[in-house]
Amino acid sequence: MEVILLERIARLGGLGETVRVRDGFARNYLLPTGRALRANDANRAKFESQKAQLVARNEERRTEAQGVADQLNGLRLVIVRSAGETGQLYGSVSARDIADILKEQGYQVNRNSVELNVPIKAIGIHTVKLALHAEVQVSIEVNVARSQDEAERQARGETLNSADAIYGANEDEIVPGGGEFFEEGGEEDEDRA
Repeated sequence: MEVILLERIARLGGLGETVRVRDGFARNYLLPTGRALRANDANRAKFESQKAQLVARNEERRTEAQGVADQLNGLRLVIVRSAGETGQLYGSVSARDIADILKEQGYQVNRNSVELNVPIKAIGIHTVKLALHAEVQVSIEVNVARSQDEAERQARGETLNSADAIYGANEDEIVPGGGEFFEEGGEEDEDRA
């Protein structure tokens, strides 16, 4: 189906372009959301008469998105989640989680703006892109950790091994594994068997 785009859409086209898209994409997304019109003579005439208003509205949205992007530039989020010894999260951090945290902090970001192809499933510092407008993108850092203290240590660049994160930096207090160390072939092996 051919449609006339009423705004710039990434990887598809710019304002006023006539593009060919799949029928389902046009019927289910572009037409109902007001992002496009069917490409026919009547709609072309309608677009030409409203072109100045559409360009002004697009510029206004881009300016608003740029303002939010300027505020978000360099932002570091800290997300505390439960994780195992290897750093694997019990669950994940999704685009919805990031959008909700940004909204709590007062930023106008919706879930669809967070470009996260796969959910975050491990602790660490992750770079996440936000597409606030087709022409405005910004990257933020998301620091996923088991505790606020661990997040601060990750932010300083300290390398954390799993034992440090669970037992503390002083290994003399608790020894991971908690048992005696047996060498192969020694008397201890015979006693253990």
